Amino acid sequence: MDEDGVRISLTIVDTPGFGDNIDNEACFHEIVAYLEKQYDDILAEESRIKRNPRFRDNRVHALLYFITPTGHALREIDIELMRRLSPRVNVIPVIGRADSLTPQELRDFKKRIMEDIDHYNIPIYNFPYDVEEDDEDTIEENSELRALLPFSIIGSEEEITINGRTVRGRQYPWGAVEVDNPKHSDFGRLRSALLSSHLQDLKEITHDILYENYRTEKLSRTVNGGDQEDASLNAEDMASQSVRLKEEQLRKEEEKLREIELKVQREIQEKRAELLSKEEALRNLEARLAQAQLSD
Repeated sequence: MDEDGVRISLTIVDTPGFGDNIDNEACFHEIVAYLEKQYDDILAEESRIKRNPRFRDNRVHALLYFITPTGHALREIDIELMRRLSPRVNVIPVIGRADSLTPQELRDFKKRIMEDIDHYNIPIYNFPYDVEEDDEDTIEENSELRALLPFSIIGSEEEITINGRTVRGRQYPWGAVEVDNPKHSDFGRLRSALLSSHLQDLKEITHDILYENYRTEKLSRTVNGGDQEDASLNAEDMASQSVRLKEEQLRKEEEKLREIELKVQREIQEKRAELLSKEEALRNLEARLAQAQLSD
């Protein structure tokens, strides 16, 4: 798909039937296992001395957790699953079918959900920013998106006509709601964040924080012998990875040294050029003085 002129390869993984059973432990395990399987594939690929040029990174960079619009608060199943998922993926809470609630009910529902998330210490993706390091535009944008959490969205494939405009939405006896109207739905802001403004941030957090934490846990369990059933990382794999990491570290240090050398060389050349320019100016001045003396 194309987003703002940029071609994006988007993969969507659905979990139909989740929460339909009385005991949903199997659902919990299956979803978490799927997320960890993608990390295991990356870890195994990194352990190989010769990489597969056709390897595909299937890590999940964002998980939209749809909350049933009950109008009350988070259900126990919501709290439990989000707590299990948050160490493995960027969890973004979303209220689906938001048009089933009145505006006031929706505002109250959003507030109670965020209170529950804070009370149960569920680390969702809350559009982080650093007041000291980020610019004002980034801080303002992320603050606005954070204030919208959980996103309330309306979905519809129908096209309706409102005041001569054809839009996606739903027609009710009391009026109409538009999918892309920010007064009716947060769909537009959510789409923009996922596919444009925060796409890179979601990918970086997945790789630099979530994956690295999982990788550390995995290697620690393997070293301590607590992961006997998992044969994806054996002693040879770990040795190869250790060598690869050291080589990568040496490569980065060599690159830094080369950058420093180039910087020093540029500075020397600039100083030399500046000195030559001053010498040339001095010679010109001496020549003009000599010419002036001859004229006298």
